[in-house]
Amino acid sequence: MRVVLSSYGSRGDVEPMAALAVALRGLGAEVRVCAPEDKEFADRLAGVGVETVPVSYYSVRALAAGPKPATVADLADRVAMLAAAQYEAVAEAAGGADTVVATGLFPAVTGARTAAGKLGLRYAYATFFPWMLPSPHHPPFSLPGRPLPEGVTDNRTLWDLDVESQNVLYGPGLAALRENVGLPPVDSVRDYAITGRPLLAADPVLGPWREPADLDVVQTGAWILPDERPLPADVEAFLRAGEPPVYVGFGSMAMQHGPTDTARVAVEAVRARGRRVLVSRGWADLAPVDDRDDCMAVGEVNHQALFPRVAAVVHHGGAGTTTAAARAGAPQVVVPQLVDQPYWAGRVTALGVGAAHDGPVPAHESLSAALATALAPRTRAAAQELAGRIRTDGAERTAKLLLEGFGEPA
Repeated sequence: MRVVLSSYGSRGDVEPMAALAVALRGLGAEVRVCAPEDKEFADRLAGVGVETVPVSYYSVRALAAGPKPATVADLADRVAMLAAAQYEAVAEAAGGADTVVATGLFPAVTGARTAAGKLGLRYAYATFFPWMLPSPHHPPFSLPGRPLPEGVTDNRTLWDLDVESQNVLYGPGLAALRENVGLPPVDSVRDYAITGRPLLAADPVLGPWREPADLDVVQTGAWILPDERPLPADVEAFLRAGEPPVYVGFGSMAMQHGPTDTARVAVEAVRARGRRVLVSRGWADLAPVDDRDDCMAVGEVNHQALFPRVAAVVHHGGAGTTTAAARAGAPQVVVPQLVDQPYWAGRVTALGVGAAHDGPVPAHESLSAALATALAPRTRAAAQELAGRIRTDGAERTAKLLLEGFGEPA
């Protein structure tokens, strides 16, 4: 069997696809991953032996740091370009394939499904957190230039409005692509992308899907790529030199406060709690604020090896980082920036394994208060209890489903 995995998004969208690719290959399937051209993604996939077909569109890092579309017309142009780029990558990768699995930004997902449809392949959509999917139990996210109407609280009504918004924002670009490849338009961009039976690759304890619901959601557990890389020697030496530090890192987020101010606030708040600090540079390019030996900056590092050895993890609330910290039994402070991150902040708080920072811009007083909660003995006890309940076989379960024919006719 041959499977094409399609993703366009940040590290949190690409890493799980690498995990699924490795699991599929372990069961004898042939796999290709269509992913952004960013070197760090290409290196990560190559490092686990996964064949990659790059998506010829903007670097995700450049796109995240660049200006946002100024008008709906500008957004429509970007949607059309991304959908077409993903279509071309999937079509190139799909020779002899049976199934396409897609995740990431919706325009890319629609391009992937269009390629699957044109080639007559089965198709499955995957998301990494529950609130991406329509449900009577939660509202949709606001889309660019399409805020949710004030006073409307019925979730099903809001999800109906979401169909309208997605058609306005993404419909013209998708229609242009489909016309260009000889396919008819679709009635609902969203429903076309996610299907009636999507995969939810989130841990059922950490991010549960609530029933009853309208979709036939298949929750597999998170797709976790085993990481055997050793920690760098300087990081190992820092860890051994004193008490467990607090890790501070915001992944693919640029951070609204700016790198210097964000780093200063975080380091000072951690020091005020009597702890050492490991600062992850990330896309915000954080760095130590002075030359004291209680603070160290790290680059790309194995979270699976590092997080069990820290006092707490301060992060943005991406699905991957939240799951990695939960699996390690590390207390968390989530400083949510966008999309799924407020959801994960709420789950960390609800489970008693950490604290949610109030708002996306860390301030000394508010971050210090959140750290006090995370560093309390009861929080560590709860985090360590939760760690034993996190599933680690999500990618393997999904691989078996795909080999059994999971997916819809595209």
